[in-house]
Amino acid sequence: MTTKRQNILGMPLEDLVSFFNEIDEKDYRAKQLMQWIYAKHIFNFDLMTNFNLELRSHLNQNCSLDFDAAMQNELSEDGTQKWLIGKKGNQIIETVFIPEDKRGTLCISSQVGCLIDCPFCATGHQGFNRNLSSSEIIGQVLLARGELDESRLTNIVFMGMGEPLANYPEVIKAIKILNDPHGFNISRRRITVSTSGLVPQLYKLSEEVGVSLAVSLHAANDKLRDELVPINRKHPISELLDACWHYANLQNLRSVTFEYTMLKDVNDSLNDAKQLSKLLKGQPAKVNLIPFNPFPGVKFKPTDQNQINDFRNILLESGIMTTTRKTRGDDIQAACGQLSGQVMNLAKKTLRQKLKKTLH
Repeated sequence: MTTKRQNILGMPLEDLVSFFNEIDEKDYRAKQLMQWIYAKHIFNFDLMTNFNLELRSHLNQNCSLDFDAAMQNELSEDGTQKWLIGKKGNQIIETVFIPEDKRGTLCISSQVGCLIDCPFCATGHQGFNRNLSSSEIIGQVLLARGELDESRLTNIVFMGMGEPLANYPEVIKAIKILNDPHGFNISRRRITVSTSGLVPQLYKLSEEVGVSLAVSLHAANDKLRDELVPINRKHPISELLDACWHYANLQNLRSVTFEYTMLKDVNDSLNDAKQLSKLLKGQPAKVNLIPFNPFPGVKFKPTDQNQINDFRNILLESGIMTTTRKTRGDDIQAACGQLSGQVMNLAKKTLRQKLKKTLH
């Protein structure tokens, strides 16, 4: 019977130290392994020449450094690149690279599907299957780096498929590897976690890693946000904002980014803008207005540009830094809210159904 080999790719430094200690190897072996993987791009234990033959033999027999290859690579007219990565059970996750003049941002997935169930998001319409392991998360970065000029990849955002804080332990492991000088050596401020508002995990995150924070707000009052972002029924806006200000203060962030998808005749009125200004004025907040990117089967429509401009001006007049996101990769369904992959839904109830009792 063949013993299943342990994939040690997703282990941060402290876990690798423990791993090597358990096989009677010194702590420094962990840094050596990370240098082979992340600095020299070597994934074959036999080529790791500063490991003795006995150690290489043990690693070959018991361990692997596996990550999935892309089953499809799509290139947008604007230079945005999307990889479709196959998973067990004919499922697919998506990873997107967005090139800009002074930076290149990789948008990575943390789950196969998503349980948060936001009705304007393509991933939410697919349902939820499982969390990704840290090796699967890191594998997306290794895949992209292998196909791009390494210098082009400057920023990482957890804004692909899934709610990162619902997969907290694996996402934390991945962040540590991304930030580690022996790993990808990406500055904490160039790593962004985007959350729909899992408040307990947000407080926990503030104590563990000081990455940049983005919050999917999308509404300025609880009644509307209950519908657009169902987790709001459990953690309402006031509770979420308290956690955000705590995070910003503890991590000395200049601002928390609040993402606001503009939905025609839903959340885009000038009164909505005034409500949002009242919530955020005087706080370390930045607003990113996101034009809605339609996908098959969705009822929402995008707000016209003039209305977006008027909405933005109200926020700017209140002293709130506000930008409008430029739509990228929509011709290959790689724009914000369009990532759907292919998911075998194992969620018996949607989040809206599970939280229905909170409405009464």
